[in-house]
Amino acid sequence: MQRKLTAEFLGTFLLVFGGCGSAVLAAAFPGFGIGLTGVSIAFGLTVLTMAYAVGPISGGHFNPAVSVGLMVGGRFPSRDLIPYIIAQVAGAIAAAAVLYMIASGKDGFSLAGGFAANGYGEHSPGKYSMAAGLVAEVVLTAFFLIIILGSTDVGVAPGFAPLPIGLGLTLIHLISIPITNTSVNPARSTGQALFVGGWALEQLWLFWAAPIVGAIIGAVIYTKLLADAAKKA
Repeated sequence: MQRKLTAEFLGTFLLVFGGCGSAVLAAAFPGFGIGLTGVSIAFGLTVLTMAYAVGPISGGHFNPAVSVGLMVGGRFPSRDLIPYIIAQVAGAIAAAAVLYMIASGKDGFSLAGGFAANGYGEHSPGKYSMAAGLVAEVVLTAFFLIIILGSTDVGVAPGFAPLPIGLGLTLIHLISIPITNTSVNPARSTGQALFVGGWALEQLWLFWAAPIVGAIIGAVIYTKLLADAAKKA
């Protein structure tokens, strides 16, 4: 279990540091800003690379919603859920702390810029409403779980799962960065919100509730409607 939790800590750390770091440090860098597309790719690459690196140890969840969805889908024991979530949140907070140390080393840095925190309403990049953010996070997390469960199911060619999962997360970010800055991961949202404080902590509830609800929906859809068909194929 110690090895599994260490793997989840490190995987979540890189996801937050790589994804949020690209948003904070590189998205608008003068003359070479990577923009929304670059940030989306960065998030996908973090999951892809760490799923290959430590996925065989822990399963490569790096996300409390994924752990919940896999538990509902019968792929993950409920006794391990809380330890996994603690490791994931700890990894996200540690990554946010390191990112803050780096970002604050530049003159003019301010948390008022958002620090890649998730938000809705006035704190949505595109000023989308709470309802829009809620729907986006639920739907996209549900599809993320369907991608994960489908690409790791029995009969699927082994060794390729990180590719569709990483590409799926990239697509999710391409769609929803303008809406909520993309969560689909309560740990990722928590680390950034703790440093931003104020509005980010007030809105954090949505970025726990919506991804977890979405993960449960995705797991139920896959296991009840798709799993048998996947096995027969």
